[in-house]
Amino acid sequence: MGNTTHRIPTSDIRSAIAAERRELAALWDGLSAGEWDAPSLCAGWRVREVVAHMTLGFRYSLPATAWELVKARGSLHRMTDRCARKDAAAHSTGELASFLRDNADHPWRPPVGGFKGALGHDVVHGLDITVALGLDRRVPEDRLRILLESVDARTLTFFGADLADVELRATDLDWSFGSGAPLSGTAQDLLLLAYGRRLPPERLHGAPRDRFVATRA
Repeated sequence: MGNTTHRIPTSDIRSAIAAERRELAALWDGLSAGEWDAPSLCAGWRVREVVAHMTLGFRYSLPATAWELVKARGSLHRMTDRCARKDAAAHSTGELASFLRDNADHPWRPPVGGFKGALGHDVVHGLDITVALGLDRRVPEDRLRILLESVDARTLTFFGADLADVELRATDLDWSFGSGAPLSGTAQDLLLLAYGRRLPPERLHGAPRDRFVATRA
């Protein structure tokens, strides 16, 4: 139980990233037109915007990214939102899936977090889609453990996750985090909570669960 950190070889993390991207790309290939236009767990983004965002780091050079940031008046949130919407409109769904597959081994990393951050980016955005669509896709345990063991106070702050007075307890892995009223669910659902997401009803169990349920307009 808990958050015991093990040193994981970079080569293992990069292999996990590549496998995750290929598996997700294969899944995106099978989505219907309606599913591509369905809402995701990312507020305001459909599935197609999420996939466009997942591949932004492969398609934009550093100067191009800097210019987009300037146009967004220095706001990373505005920049990523604008680019996701623009790119989702500019590319077909087949192209969006191919961007992920063709860059499975790309060394892109987010500004913070290194290759673990890159794995988290792929896994969590993949879940933003599969959970929202009700697809029964299970992230392999080895990938989940890499990310769960990295969850700490800085993770919660970065993603705006409020887990005050809550203890997360995984029902399918020997993992827990925090202290307070117990809140249980699958490990991948609890990972989403640590990354600031809200989930559909009935995926969580425990008194605090209503705090973490997504609301739909």
